[in-house]
Parts: sequence; C-alpha cells; structure tokens
Amino acid sequence: MLHCLEVDQFHDSRFDVYVCSQLIEEIRDVASRDKIRKYVSNVDLDDLLAIINAYCQFVTIESEVIPTAIRDPKDLYLLALADTIGAEYIVSGDADLTDLGQYKQTRIMKLADFKAMMQYQ
Repeated sequence: MLHCLEVDQFHDSRFDVYVCSQLIEEIRDVASRDKIRKYVSNVDLDDLLAIINAYCQFVTIESEVIPTAIRDPKDLYLLALADTIGAEYIVSGDADLTDLGQYKQTRIMKLADFKAMMQYQ
C-alpha cells in the first residue's frame, strides 16, 4: 500500500503497491482537512493521485474483517484489502495499524522500518 515512497521506488520489482477506492477516498478526505491543506495544495493532491494512478494496482476489496481486529474500525478496509490481495506488508504511520504488528499473513510496519528492510536510504 502507498505511503510516502519515492517515485523511483515504484519501479522496484521486489514489490507491488495496491490501492482501493476506500484508500483514495481517505487520501482525499485527509487532504481536505484545514490542518493539512496548509501543507498540501490541490496541485500536490493531483500529483499524488496521478502517481497512484500510474504506479499502483487498483483492487476491489472482497474480504471482510472482524471489527475486533483493530482499535479504529475506520481502518478495517486496509486489513480487508491486505486479505483480498494476500499482502505481505502494510506500510503505515497509523499506530492503530502498526501496533497490531501483524494481521494474518500481513506484517504491518512503519515506513522507516520498511525502507530499512528494503535497504533504501
């Protein structure tokens, strides 16, 4: 899943990045918040969505997740996405996700940990 990777890292054949409509909706929602809008312009958002469109694989979620699996039920769709695609990793800065550490076959980690594992600077 997408979160602050460098554009050239999307060409890395060691992984694929998946998104779903719910993730796109969340990106748009967060980008529209006043405290974020002062850092992220409409052009920045458009650029991010263009990168997502160019480099990510869009998936329709086919799995359901038991709501007790996570503290914040709004993040359940990410676990369902991971289930749907059989993801090895979820990369996130959200403690509600990273505190899980793992969900079924999917390791959940912070971006810095993922970059270190993949040997990115």
